[in-house]
Amino acid sequence: MQQENLRKYAKLAIQVGVNIQKGQALIINCPIEGAEFAHLLVEEAYNAGAEDVRVEWNDEVLTRMRFDREPMRVLENFPEWRVQMLNSHVEKGGAVLSVYSPNPELLKGVDPKRVAAANIAAGQALKNYRSYMMNDRVQWSLVSIPTKTWAAKIFPDCSEDEAVEKLWEQIFHITRVDTDDPIETWKKHNANLRKAQNILNEKQYKKLVYRAPGTNLEIELPDHHIWSGGSSIAETKAEFNPNIPTEEVYTAPHRDGVNGTVTNTKPLNYNGNLIDHFSLTFKDGVVVDFQAEEGYETLKHLLETDEGSKRLGEVALVPHNSPISESGLIFYNTLYDENASCHLALGEAYPTTVEGCANLSEEELKERGLNVSITHEDFMIGSAELDIDGITKDGKVEPIMRKGNWALDME
Repeated sequence: MQQENLRKYAKLAIQVGVNIQKGQALIINCPIEGAEFAHLLVEEAYNAGAEDVRVEWNDEVLTRMRFDREPMRVLENFPEWRVQMLNSHVEKGGAVLSVYSPNPELLKGVDPKRVAAANIAAGQALKNYRSYMMNDRVQWSLVSIPTKTWAAKIFPDCSEDEAVEKLWEQIFHITRVDTDDPIETWKKHNANLRKAQNILNEKQYKKLVYRAPGTNLEIELPDHHIWSGGSSIAETKAEFNPNIPTEEVYTAPHRDGVNGTVTNTKPLNYNGNLIDHFSLTFKDGVVVDFQAEEGYETLKHLLETDEGSKRLGEVALVPHNSPISESGLIFYNTLYDENASCHLALGEAYPTTVEGCANLSEEELKERGLNVSITHEDFMIGSAELDIDGITKDGKVEPIMRKGNWALDME
């Protein structure tokens, strides 16, 4: 059964995730531990007519060794050859599929300054490459597979093999791979997400108000904002799903319009370090104070990445009764935890979330209220105690979420 589900999952990633087109090039980023799954992805890509399919391997042992042993001057410089390769790929219309399976404690004990230096170098070097995905100029998608270290973090009382097996079961269920026809199931799921998008886009709320234990936050929304979620349409005209799984609808906050305090409800795995039990206080869009019981220095360096990393770039609504939340598990993986919970993102806004902003200059984006940064980091704030109201342009208060679930009429 698992082999059958692996094949269905690979087909889902290729046909619904990146929706590779005939003659299109594809880069697959994958942990070396996932070689078997990568082989299935490549086979399915060729079956769909892809050309020039390449796998970029990553190895957490080598990654840890790099951060322990490399001189700082090396970490501060991102390889130019890699920039050229990635830019060339997307500029020619190539798609990107990333298998994201992070070890939540991979860089525990590493000086946060070293990690921050590498993140800044990569963020600056890959601005053009990332813009192709932030603007949906090419198809891109993110999926996850179990690795031993990740599975052990979620199921610490199980043997290595049992933990991996349990995590596979969760992934197959949460991604709807265990249904008879996952591709058809995802078509229906995307259609359901569009119901919430359509309601919110018609409302065009001026402001969102969040209330929960430790959270009292107001978020202004830009004029002509667009709620998105589920599938997107690339410049290639291909429909694709950036995230599998996904349960969210999202838009951009106004970069200068966030005020109040927000507290996280799930740990944030930020590049191999955990940040937890933290709060952020905003004034006129900027973080002016923050606290963290775990990962304070890591959070500090995240906020200091650049000017835009102290502001929000995304606001996402996820019902508390989503399949991931109902699993009762903390996944220590943002792709999964963000789809169990309403979340926000520090850093870059998606230009596609405001009408007419795709491919504008950075200054033009700021003028329209969108945040600009070399980072984009989601953190989870949702719970069964979260209430969200929408404030209309004429000041009317309307419930959007109550006790973490939709208060909108979806019928």
